[in-house]
Amino acid sequence: MNKEAVRIESIPALVWGSPSDTMYLYVHGKMSSKEEAEGFADIANRKCCQVLSFDLPEHGERKDEPYACTVQNGVRDLGLVFDYAKHHWDRLSLFACSLGAYFSLSAFPDVAFDRCLFLSPILDMERLIQNMMKWCSVDEELLEEKREIPTPMGETISWQYYQYVKEHPIGKWPSETHILYGTRDNLTEKSVIDKFCEKFRCELETLIDGEHYFHTQEQVRVLNDWLERKL
Repeated sequence: MNKEAVRIESIPALVWGSPSDTMYLYVHGKMSSKEEAEGFADIANRKCCQVLSFDLPEHGERKDEPYACTVQNGVRDLGLVFDYAKHHWDRLSLFACSLGAYFSLSAFPDVAFDRCLFLSPILDMERLIQNMMKWCSVDEELLEEKREIPTPMGETISWQYYQYVKEHPIGKWPSETHILYGTRDNLTEKSVIDKFCEKFRCELETLIDGEHYFHTQEQVRVLNDWLERKL
């Protein structure tokens, strides 16, 4: 499969597949990178679609950059990548995983992609941060006082980040969207998924006992079967 490295301003990216007028923008999740798109791109290319993947802030080739992986920076980068894509492809679709889905929802409320696929999406960041605060016995008063609180999970809860997501809820999503979700996802409750799907008329498929990160042989098989049907 063809693979070309490109730079979108300072953002390292990869274009996968043979030339086509149709492209999927691939937005990876936390602890991943643009190279993670290879399996997805293999399926997409067989269906005559190219794939454009890139490194989110603090991921892949950008791990050592002094540029935090916040929603504000993620939205800015997605805007730059989308502008690049509009000038190189006629038809644009979206695949996003986990945190990448939340960044995409925040970046593209006015973009109607041809099709959108979400894997284990984070759909309500305010709810997730509140859950993390409960897990760590942190209330809003303490977070406001400390500004940032490290957690045993390796994440840092930020007052500034929390205030931003509270002030910018996801209220609009015009794209036809298909979601694959594991019932043991510990980051997004089923009630959050159901509410989102009802509000925006999304199609939902669930994997019983599936986790947030699809990594076992069976989970990957289900994921690939879903992609074959939905791409």
